[in-house]
Amino acid sequence: MKIHEYQAKELFANYGIPVPPQTLAMTPDEVYEAAGTYGGTVAVKAQVHVGGRGKAGGIKVVKNADEARAAGERILGMDIKGITVKKVIVVESDAEIVKEAYLGIILDRSAKGISFICSAEGGVDIEEVAATTPEKILTFHTLSADEFPEAEARKVAGKLFEDETTAEPVLNVMRGLFKVFVEKDCSLAEINPLVLNDRGEVVALDGKINFDENALFRQPDVEALRDMDEEDPNEIEAKEKGLSFIQLDGDIGCMVNGAGLAMATMDMIKFFGGEPANFLDVGGSSSPAKVIHAFKLLMGNPNVKAILVNIFGGITRCDDIAEGILESYKQIEINLPIVIRLSGTNAEEGMAMLKDTPLITAETFEAAVKKAIELSKGGAA
Repeated sequence: MKIHEYQAKELFANYGIPVPPQTLAMTPDEVYEAAGTYGGTVAVKAQVHVGGRGKAGGIKVVKNADEARAAGERILGMDIKGITVKKVIVVESDAEIVKEAYLGIILDRSAKGISFICSAEGGVDIEEVAATTPEKILTFHTLSADEFPEAEARKVAGKLFEDETTAEPVLNVMRGLFKVFVEKDCSLAEINPLVLNDRGEVVALDGKINFDENALFRQPDVEALRDMDEEDPNEIEAKEKGLSFIQLDGDIGCMVNGAGLAMATMDMIKFFGGEPANFLDVGGSSSPAKVIHAFKLLMGNPNVKAILVNIFGGITRCDDIAEGILESYKQIEINLPIVIRLSGTNAEEGMAMLKDTPLITAETFEAAVKKAIELSKGGAA
């Protein structure tokens, strides 16, 4: 689960991390009023759950309230990567930035713990820094969520601004960010940029936090921060129907049972030169009704050119899947080629049910993937 920058910085402030004064605004008039209270240079920043706001024109630094109103008029209603900007924050920006740095914490499976990622290069894509100048990335890890890695953090703190006098305030920010990460069940907590300003202050100028949705049952205050306007409606609907669904950018719709097999299916599609349009796990003990809901989700994506159904029946019965597929044809107008691979519990019964239908069946995983890719590129059924 994601939250907005302003919400992340409010959380930071609660944990002792310095942030600049900010005001949330929904209209140009509210932007004008907020800018007037600060009385100087402010930044007007779009609040959307995507990156690249600055490049899209969603961040403007202005000198007075009139310019702030004009910036609000331009930014509010703007489309940024398919999301309409409905709110902005007005941030006091009088202090001059002397230096920018990056500080992030992630749940790191490769390290089997929590990893701190730090860099003296802030304000840019950290992935780009890691790819082009990996020596500028400083990392350290901890296997314990109960104890802040003081010694390792202290070694890095003075290096971020290349000034030992900033080590203690940076260390305090690291401690606060670690506490947020652990106590709020985060999967990522990031400050980019963390800045040193001309007043000698270390400040979190921007913030990003992602949360583990599986832990939201014990984080009601975090759940309350969710902005449903920013959520994919298909993903919301899928969750309500008991499906796990994530929209992607490809053209092969995937319907699979089990998260592991779903990931393997997407990997196989990529391996053979195709592009998956989604992750969709119909889960175990799939009823025909869930299959119908899954087809409705897939058919709702105009980019999908072919559908691949890949089922390995354990708890899931292949004949239930087949029944759902046939029922979908009765309830939904399906005009796309569908490739089906059934294996496991009641696979023979399921395949028999699909015989003499327009559906394309495949004996093996690889054959099913290759056929779906061929059809997505306009090949013959």
